[in-house]
Amino acid sequence: MVELEVQVQVEEGCEDLGLPQYMSESASGLDLKAAVEEDVVLKPGQWRLIPTGLRLAIPPGYEGQVRPRSGLALRHGITCLNSPGTIDADYRGPLGVILINLGEEDFVISRGDRIAQLVLTQVVKAKLVPVLRLEETKRGAGGFGHTGVSS
Repeated sequence: MVELEVQVQVEEGCEDLGLPQYMSESASGLDLKAAVEEDVVLKPGQWRLIPTGLRLAIPPGYEGQVRPRSGLALRHGITCLNSPGTIDADYRGPLGVILINLGEEDFVISRGDRIAQLVLTQVVKAKLVPVLRLEETKRGAGGFGHTGVSS
């Protein structure tokens, strides 16, 4: 496992939330917490940008991916609207999470609630090479559902 040093700035007034943490020894995502001043109610079908009170300096060659928490998705239908959300290495603004309620009941987000995960990963830059024709494959142009459906 590679250890990566990432500088974190905690925004003023958010010191009580602490830094994101891995919740188990082999966890790949750091849990992000809600830095809301007061409870936020997400009604079914509604989405909101929820602040985390953090700013990151992700090293060049890496990105941060904001992903949903599986327990919130399973139990309440709460997920990240743009999943995974990408944090580029040159972004220094506040980190927020766009949460959406796909469930059937109101969902309350309180200060300090764990709302998403942050996964850091290496980035590979593609060098695009224009060609007149692509190499053929057995699959060819078959798209959505072409390789079969498992039930």
